[in-house]
Amino acid sequence: MFKKKEQRKPVFRFKHFDNKPYSLFNSLFKEVTIGMLSVSTLTFASAGMIPAQAQLPTADREQMMEGIEVMGSRVPLTQAETARLVTVLDRRTIENAPVQSVNDLLKYAAGVDVRQRGEMGVQTDISIRGGTFDQITILLNGVNISNPHTGHLAADFPVALEDIERIEILEGPAARVFGTSAFSGAINIVTTAEAQKFVQANAKGGAYGLGGGGLRLNLSEGRWKNQMSGSYLRTDGATLNSDFDVWRGYYQGGLSARDVNVRWQFGYSQQKFGANTFYSAKYNNQYEETGRYLASVQADAKAGGLHIMPSVYWNRSLDHFQLVRHTESGENFHRTDVYGANLNAYFSTVAGKTSFGVEVRNEGIFSTSLGRPLQEEMYVEVPWHGGRYYKMNDSRTNVSYYAEHNVLLPKATFSVGVMANKNTAYDDKFHFYPGVDISWRPAYEWKFFVSWNMALRMPTFTDLYYKSPTQEGNVGLKPEETSAFNVGAKWRRIGIDASASVFYHRGTNMIDWVMYSADDVFHSANFKLDNVGTELNASLLFSEWFGRRSFVDRLSVGYAYIHQKRHDDVVIYKSNYALEYLRHKVVATLDHRIWRNLSAAWAFRWQDRVGSYIKYASPSDVGTLVSYEPYALLDLRLQWRDPKYTVYVEGSNLTNRTYYDLGNIPQAGFWVKAGASFRLDF
Repeated sequence: MFKKKEQRKPVFRFKHFDNKPYSLFNSLFKEVTIGMLSVSTLTFASAGMIPAQAQLPTADREQMMEGIEVMGSRVPLTQAETARLVTVLDRRTIENAPVQSVNDLLKYAAGVDVRQRGEMGVQTDISIRGGTFDQITILLNGVNISNPHTGHLAADFPVALEDIERIEILEGPAARVFGTSAFSGAINIVTTAEAQKFVQANAKGGAYGLGGGGLRLNLSEGRWKNQMSGSYLRTDGATLNSDFDVWRGYYQGGLSARDVNVRWQFGYSQQKFGANTFYSAKYNNQYEETGRYLASVQADAKAGGLHIMPSVYWNRSLDHFQLVRHTESGENFHRTDVYGANLNAYFSTVAGKTSFGVEVRNEGIFSTSLGRPLQEEMYVEVPWHGGRYYKMNDSRTNVSYYAEHNVLLPKATFSVGVMANKNTAYDDKFHFYPGVDISWRPAYEWKFFVSWNMALRMPTFTDLYYKSPTQEGNVGLKPEETSAFNVGAKWRRIGIDASASVFYHRGTNMIDWVMYSADDVFHSANFKLDNVGTELNASLLFSEWFGRRSFVDRLSVGYAYIHQKRHDDVVIYKSNYALEYLRHKVVATLDHRIWRNLSAAWAFRWQDRVGSYIKYASPSDVGTLVSYEPYALLDLRLQWRDPKYTVYVEGSNLTNRTYYDLGNIPQAGFWVKAGASFRLDF
């Protein structure tokens, strides 16, 4: 017997990825997965996503990023192909930033307006490009977790900063990609998904009774992924009636097979906090408790040349509010449930990539004050508050159909799509919201893009029904609609990343809460409102020039400007949200090394808000209208980083500046915080 000599198969090595039509992978007209690359679910993956310890030459790293498929539309496109500009806050940025919450981190995105009531993410309103907090879609790993009760509760995230891999911010309407609530933009939080087994613990403390900690555990092995975390944070509060307790729990899992990948996640958060003058400046002893539960299952399957991505999800939020703490004065309870199912599919041909899909989303609320009256036999008992019942209810179902086609040329991309939407609370008819995105790449460093998109937003249940001694909803509100134009450019080369954009949003039936006179209450109302503005961003990436020898790692600067115009002559004494926008915003961050593993991260923010708030001397006082003053803040984090542990000390508002983000609510002055985390791989 002679043993047959084994012949080795030829090995092909590729030095870089290319996007030319004659390139090998493009010529296959199929999706090709290379290794295990974690990709963005929106658009531009930042070069900062690459780990700092990567030893590849900078030019090679850029080539790799150009070849990664990202999602700026309903089909995956590479960074070189996409036409939408997205800000990516990567893991490195998150770890270095002198912040304690997702909400605080978003303050340093030039195009995002973060109006904070409580500290460290407790009750925060987040908006984009002069819109309101109700006009953005918030996603967790691509799953819509927006709250139809009110956008005030949308940013109650079940994940801590330690759980997050990156945050992606899409500015401008994206209804044909993410649905109706993506009216002025979308924010997607992507959690970490490591293969390495580990356990990680962290603890933190500081002034004003700040204390807390968290634990993360990864038990992934082979095809199975399992990662869970829990955290707790509390403080006595740095200002009057601003104490809080926050609990968070999160689990994500997955199963990878040859042609099918399945992912699931479960989240929980609970917040109890003194609400100062959060909803009425006349009462400074308000109190609120909120809870959130979420679950979703997503799949990614291939059937021949068809790529299928179904998902199902459920979100529940609970809210308990007291106008006067520890009393039944102005007390109300709410429970909101959202059920959704989404199916997206796409295929590739020589003509480009084509996608189609459908989403069904049901939104319902039980409440003591929001909705239509229930018959007594249909009352629902409020959990954990025996003897109290939800006596009001409302619900609506939203059905959306999507279609999109992308034409891919060597130096240009043309993407056109439409969403057909029907809502049972509107007129139960289909309305169409199209969009077009075009990008042109005349050279490797340059990309020019232009887009036009339309979007719709239904009023929240609070907009429709809320009524209190100081506020009155309007069941006759019409849905908001917008037609938005955007044009811009991006320039990227070794050590430099810069972008500029100009936008114009033409709004119809925009919703705001307004007072028409000094002795009036706030009314929810519709009016026409246009936003026009510009945004500039630039980063100097010194580490790409000088590597580890560089004293300065990164210097980033951003500026945003917005101007609004109303198309009516109605006299408005005071706006609560839509007309109180940031006219100017400047942000700057600097990361640099001090000695060995010790580094510093500086964060500066200056902003000038249009609008005013009512200052009361007493609850019975009529109040005085006071304009918002511009303010500047400086934060600093000193950090010692080792592969197994990290220790930091942080100072926020170093100049002890008194400032107001919203209403009559003073924000915290100088605050010292410190913490440490330890990780064990096994």
